[in-house]
Amino acid sequence: MKIENPWKQNPWFESVAVAQRRAQKRLPAPVYAALVAGSEAGLTIGDNEAAFGEIGFAPHVAGHRAERSMTTSVMGQDISLPVIISPTGVQAVHPEGELAVARAAAARGTVMGLSNFASKSVEEVAAVNPSTFFQMYWTGDRDVMIQRMDRARAAGAKGLIATLDWSFSMGRDWGSPEIPEKVDLKTMVRLAPAVARRPRWLYEFAKTGAIPDLTAPNLAPPGGAAPTFFGAYYEWMTTPPPSWEDVAWMREQWAQLSGMPFMLKGVCRVDDALRAVDAGVTAISVSNHGGNNLDSTPASIRMLKPVSDAVGEQIEVLLDGGIRRGSDVVKALALGARAVMIGRAYLWGLAANGQTGVENVLDVLRGGIDSALLGMGLSSIDELHPDLFAIPVGFHRALGVPPAPGDTQAPLAVTAIS
Repeated sequence: MKIENPWKQNPWFESVAVAQRRAQKRLPAPVYAALVAGSEAGLTIGDNEAAFGEIGFAPHVAGHRAERSMTTSVMGQDISLPVIISPTGVQAVHPEGELAVARAAAARGTVMGLSNFASKSVEEVAAVNPSTFFQMYWTGDRDVMIQRMDRARAAGAKGLIATLDWSFSMGRDWGSPEIPEKVDLKTMVRLAPAVARRPRWLYEFAKTGAIPDLTAPNLAPPGGAAPTFFGAYYEWMTTPPPSWEDVAWMREQWAQLSGMPFMLKGVCRVDDALRAVDAGVTAISVSNHGGNNLDSTPASIRMLKPVSDAVGEQIEVLLDGGIRRGSDVVKALALGARAVMIGRAYLWGLAANGQTGVENVLDVLRGGIDSALLGMGLSSIDELHPDLFAIPVGFHRALGVPPAPGDTQAPLAVTAIS
């Protein structure tokens, strides 16, 4: 009889924190550092996570519900839990990259968000997960943007996400990792010491006969070659930033091409949320770009309720930033989010164990949501409300609150509210 080693590491992990630790052990140091990211002093990325800990539960001791529901929908797509995949750039942490993530999302009944900076094409990804939202930055001229939108439509994308909150904030106090423009022989020789320390990561790529792909196939011109990540980044940096008229134009073009919904990602302020409504968007995501943009921007969860209070009856409101456990999801829903978007959490799962690792992360979040509903005596996420939580005075940040009617001299307020 074969006796199993009781100390052998279980490939399943019980929390996102465990997935992160395993990702760190598995990935070459520069690759892992790119996942951690954050900008400048890292104040925002820290607050994104820490702020959730300031919100307390008030659990019941009896009267718990035997059945609990967490199904909902986002931009017309039914999902089995209020968590969707946030689009992130080139996912060279695993050979299958976005395809593994898309399959995992499909297996767990949720939406895949695909970046136009992704390492896999929208055609490939939509084929394995029909519930795919394609994400675009404001990059290139209008004709190029229309071409990219139409390609996403033809591939079957069920929605478009416009991410416009990036201001190219540079510099990290702990140092930025080296990201090569392409993986050629010279690059492999230079990075060999770091890669050699992570033989399992190298072995996964060796099995496929491929090397990490640092191109952006979704930005390739018709019949042309995909640009490198830095080629795509240069196009983005040199494109004049969009106006609110441009936002409305983008939404209108997508509607004319596809008839599908449109999300504006990166909203922090109440006045911007109101202008997004005027631009005709279907949904917004309250987000500070995962702490990778302007450092010292408040945590997304602090800005959520004021934005939701202002526009939540007119459009769908999501939250992106700092989600590490199911209880975080529940708190976000209580403060007005329809669902949350996760980024680093699933990337750590992908790095730790491929598609199964991403499924594992989604299962961890599902279990945490269910546990929170059980403890609070609720039967559905629809019953979540701020009054069910202990929220400290001054927790919320109402940014860009328009003046009261008739008060034409009052500046836009930036306030902390109870």
